[in-house]
Amino acid sequence: MGYQPRLKEHYQKNVVPALQEQFKYGSIMEVPKIEKICINQGVGMATQDKKLVDNALSEMSMIAGQKAVPTIAKKSVSNFKLREKMTIGARVTLRRDQMYEFLDRLITVALPRVRDFRGINDKSFDGRGNYSMGITEQIIFPEIDLDKVNKITGLDITFVTSAKTDAEAMALLKGMGMPFKNQNN
Repeated sequence: MGYQPRLKEHYQKNVVPALQEQFKYGSIMEVPKIEKICINQGVGMATQDKKLVDNALSEMSMIAGQKAVPTIAKKSVSNFKLREKMTIGARVTLRRDQMYEFLDRLITVALPRVRDFRGINDKSFDGRGNYSMGITEQIIFPEIDLDKVNKITGLDITFVTSAKTDAEAMALLKGMGMPFKNQNN
């Protein structure tokens, strides 16, 4: 067998049995898993400066390890000087091995580099087992060269899981190593 990401192996060997015992699943196929990770970055100043979108696309591609796709405005909003079909952001959807690699880098390298880090918010679940979090500075990722950054922007990360409830999703993400604020649950 070929290469397998560290977190994928951890999920199969440790997380699945723990979740199966905790929630009393009848089958191994009932155990929730992370289906995909969506990374999104809106560039508000893109209406004035087109170069910001190009920078966002290249930075997002470096962070994710996969080519980023530009997001395009669906309709015009005159108050924001926004025209239809204008490029206003960047996004990436990670699945399979790239997803596990990104999650590993996020947990072990990027999040500890956040200033005054005390854990991520444990209330950002959507009620259907998905978790979203925001990162205020893209420079916490080691792939980003600080000298080439001309504007510090944030990005949103959404973890889409197959869990039916928030409790199952929280147990899954905790098992994967996500550092939540209130670890006493």
